[in-house]
Amino acid sequence: MSDASGEERIQVFSGTAQPTLDADVGRVVALEAAPVGRRVALANHRNEVLLADLDSGTVRVIARSEFGRSEQLAWSPDGAWLAFPLWTGPRHSAIRLYEVATGKAVSATSGEFRDFYPAFDPEGRYLYLLSVRTFDPVYDNVHFELSFPRGVRPYLVALQAGGRPPFDPEPRGFSTKEEKDKPVADRPLRIDLEGLERRIAAFPVPEGRYRQIAGISGKALWTVFDVAGAHGRGGHAEKPGRLECFDFAATHCETLVEKVDWFALSRDGKTLVLREGKRMRALEAGKKHDDKGDAGYPEHSRKTGWLDLERIRVSVEPALEWRQMLHEVGRLQRDQFWVADMSGVDWQAVVRKYEPLLARVATRGELSDLIWEMHGELGTSHAYEAEGDHRKPPAVALGALAADFRFDPATGGNEIAHIAAGDSWEADTDSPLNAIGVEARVGERVLAVNGQPVSRERPVPALLVHQAGAKVELELAQANGEVRRTVLVTLLKDEVPARYRDWVERNRSWVHERSNGRVGYLHLPDMMSAGFAEFHRYFILECERDGLIVDVRYNRGGHVSQLLLEKLARRRIGYDFARWERPMPYPADSAFGPVVALTNEHAGSDGDIFSHCFKAMKIGPLIGKRTWGGVIGIWPRHR
Repeated sequence: MSDASGEERIQVFSGTAQPTLDADVGRVVALEAAPVGRRVALANHRNEVLLADLDSGTVRVIARSEFGRSEQLAWSPDGAWLAFPLWTGPRHSAIRLYEVATGKAVSATSGEFRDFYPAFDPEGRYLYLLSVRTFDPVYDNVHFELSFPRGVRPYLVALQAGGRPPFDPEPRGFSTKEEKDKPVADRPLRIDLEGLERRIAAFPVPEGRYRQIAGISGKALWTVFDVAGAHGRGGHAEKPGRLECFDFAATHCETLVEKVDWFALSRDGKTLVLREGKRMRALEAGKKHDDKGDAGYPEHSRKTGWLDLERIRVSVEPALEWRQMLHEVGRLQRDQFWVADMSGVDWQAVVRKYEPLLARVATRGELSDLIWEMHGELGTSHAYEAEGDHRKPPAVALGALAADFRFDPATGGNEIAHIAAGDSWEADTDSPLNAIGVEARVGERVLAVNGQPVSRERPVPALLVHQAGAKVELELAQANGEVRRTVLVTLLKDEVPARYRDWVERNRSWVHERSNGRVGYLHLPDMMSAGFAEFHRYFILECERDGLIVDVRYNRGGHVSQLLLEKLARRRIGYDFARWERPMPYPADSAFGPVVALTNEHAGSDGDIFSHCFKAMKIGPLIGKRTWGGVIGIWPRHR
């Protein structure tokens, strides 16, 4: 795709650049060239699937969804059929098969589940796909809840009726003579449409979090990832997945590569390109690579398969690049703003207004400022610009103690005025001064850091520059300066988690004290994974009190408000009784008494929505100030 003309157009390269296909194809999110003939399948931001004929120069829409995009496209080996997922509802999709010759489309799956990532067997027997149709719930360890953290399995659809069961291979001898069939691309692919949706079978592998699937001769490849925490606490941050290979002849699945984020096959199916983080690798498809055998070879070699991406050099003219970027910003808003009339703003006139200022832009930072100003003309929320090739400032990593100090003239040291009380069981969310063996107290003085004396001119924070995460030695003394001790602490890289926990716990204690323990308190910092975790951490404790305060002040927004409101709206209608225990509420995890919410002008986005819906659902009174007012949302997907 090229936007040299000012709009995105198909550009064909065959040794030298060929003329572009001047047709509106939208913002392309997927593109796949046919293996036979000069056709290209595309999917765009308008939820359309397009077929472009490069010979005739025509483009036609072959499918469109009202619910989402079709981001995976797959051609049959002979180029006669195109497979793609089509959203048929908010949460379910079907795999569609489009026949190029007739222009007719049929469903290969029922559309009652979420089916995605179609891929053809190169031998023309099967259509592979991934699907969410294994409903084996897992009980939650915190709340009375069940969920489906895995749910996906690889499947195949038999394209012809009457064949052998795919996972019951035909008995064969041990002959080493290879039997070569006629290449599928040289013969038409036959699909028996009658009963097609019923000829689906799951691969004999467990459900998981599968992301890609592809076919090579006699085998299927896929990636699978472990369940991971949304923000990586407890040692379960998302890790690279595994590339697995299922061999039909052996009916056996094995792991080919342990760490992979994404893969692609060459057109002939013989070479596999893998990505792990920012590294890429090319290996023989379908064979397990022995990394131990790479010892002694250069890192970037045919033996190891690792590609030397540092060899890539690109010539960049900043002024031309910045002009393209400004125009692309204009197109992105024009094509994807939430209403077609741009809220009454003449957007093209806005772009023309700001374009002449490009001549005065001298740095990447000034370009960002220009884009922000241009976005401001829309008068909307969530219109941002981020990332890019900004010149990085010097990295000054300040080590933190999550404590407040004041200078003590008597000793010349820094008196500890406050120590944040975080989660003592998590070293990176508590002040190092609280660590076992350190156990500093408010009122003690810090006299020296790593042997360097503390003074008015060089307070403790100044001596912690470039020490983030490092171990440092502190000399502490009691208020009279007589009893001194030296302790070793590991400085925090980020003190915000400790400070935040300290703030929440002080608020909670204040509410408990003022209400004689009758009112509970919890705070929601955002409506993302952190806010979801905070809610469930405290709700099971605080909901048993006579009343509950839900504090959404300073809420940074997100998308989980509906999940939290659903639980806050629960009403107790009964109790479960057991002989030796106190009555337990029904439904579980429901508030005992009234619930009120606190909000302010710094609660925004989904924090706005939570505040409004808390009132609309009549969960309880909403107290505070008018919220930020930014509910035109954001979906970052073009970088």
